[in-house]
Amino acid sequence: MTSTLKFLHPIDGDMLHANDGVTTGESLKIKVKIAAPAHSQITVNGTQAVYTEDGFTAEVSLDSYENLLEACEESSGEKRSIRVYRLKNFANKYRLSIDDNIWFLRDIQDHMDRYNSLFDNPYLSFLKNVNEQYGTKVHLNLFYQTDGIFQKDDFNLSKFTDKFKGEWKENADWLTLSFHALGEFPDQPYMRAGYDETKKDCDLVIGEIKRFAGEEVMTNVTTIHWGEASREASRVLRDAGYTGQLGYFNVDDDQYPASYYLSEDERRHIKKRFIWKDHSEDITFIKTSIVIDTKKLEEIVPHLDAYIQNANKPPYLDLLVHEQYFYPFYFNYQPDYREKILAAVKWAQDHHYEPAKLGDCI
Repeated sequence: MTSTLKFLHPIDGDMLHANDGVTTGESLKIKVKIAAPAHSQITVNGTQAVYTEDGFTAEVSLDSYENLLEACEESSGEKRSIRVYRLKNFANKYRLSIDDNIWFLRDIQDHMDRYNSLFDNPYLSFLKNVNEQYGTKVHLNLFYQTDGIFQKDDFNLSKFTDKFKGEWKENADWLTLSFHALGEFPDQPYMRAGYDETKKDCDLVIGEIKRFAGEEVMTNVTTIHWGEASREASRVLRDAGYTGQLGYFNVDDDQYPASYYLSEDERRHIKKRFIWKDHSEDITFIKTSIVIDTKKLEEIVPHLDAYIQNANKPPYLDLLVHEQYFYPFYFNYQPDYREKILAAVKWAQDHHYEPAKLGDCI
C-alpha cells in the first residue's frame, strides 16, 4: 500500500544545524513539513501539524544527536518515520582543505639535512602563517606517490622521513592529514574501483601517515581524488574511519559531478543542504563551498557573496584548493596562489565563520 504521508523537510538522513531553526538551551526547534491529503489529521512526534497550501507544518524540538521524527495520520493510524541529526557545532565554522598533496613532502625529504623544521618548507610555512594570522584549521589530502611528474619519479610516502614526527603531533590541533589516492594518474581512479583495490591504496597512505606523523594528525573526514567513488570504494573509506566524505556534488549545471556514487536527486539535495547522511552506507557527505584554484582572484569574493545573495549561505564553509598550483615549476602555476587563499580565508572571517576541524563538527 502506498503511503499518503511524505516528509518534505527534513528528509531521512538530514543533518540539522543552528541555521535550520531556533536554539533553546540544548534543543533545536525546527519546522517539519509533511505532504498529505488536505483532510488529514497529522501529528509529528505528538505535535499537531497545521495545514497550509504547502502542506502540513509542525514545530518539533531536536534534543539529541540522532532524532526520530514520526508523522502520524490520526484517523487512519498510518505512520511514517525518518532519522535526522542535530549538529551543535556545524553552523558558521570553516576550514581550508587542500587536495593532491605530495610535492611538499618530497621537498622536505630532499632537504632533510638542511631543514630543522617542517615549516622550513615554503608551502607549509605559508600555511602556518595563515593559521597564525587567522587561526585557520588546515587539512591536507595526500597522494602516496608522485606518479612520474618529476624526472625522478620514484618518490613515495614510504621514503619520507619520520624525523619530524614530534612536530607533526605538536601541530595536529590545526594541521591534519588523510588519504586521497595512490597518485594523480589515472584520472577518476576509484570511480569503478572494487573494495580490495581501493583498500590497498588507502592502507598504504594511512600506514605511512601513522608512521611519520602519528595518529594525532588523523581525522574522520577525507576527499577522494576527483570526488568520484564506487559504492565499494566509499565503503573502504568508511571502514578506514572516514565516515565524512567531501565532494562538489554538482548537478543541473555543466560542472563535473564529483559526487561519489550518489544519484542525481541525492546530489541535488546535498547541493542545496551542503550535508546529508546516506543511511544505506552510514556515510556523511559534505559539499565544498569553493574550489579556489578554479577562480580568478577577483572572482573569489563574488563567488562566496553569491551564496548570501541567493539565501543559501553554507553552514560549514569548506575552502578547497590543490597543492600543485603553488609551484613556479608547475605548467599551470598560479602566481597569486597565496593571495587567493588569503582572500577566501578573510571572507570567512569577515562573515563571522570560526575555524574548526570538519571532523569535529559532524
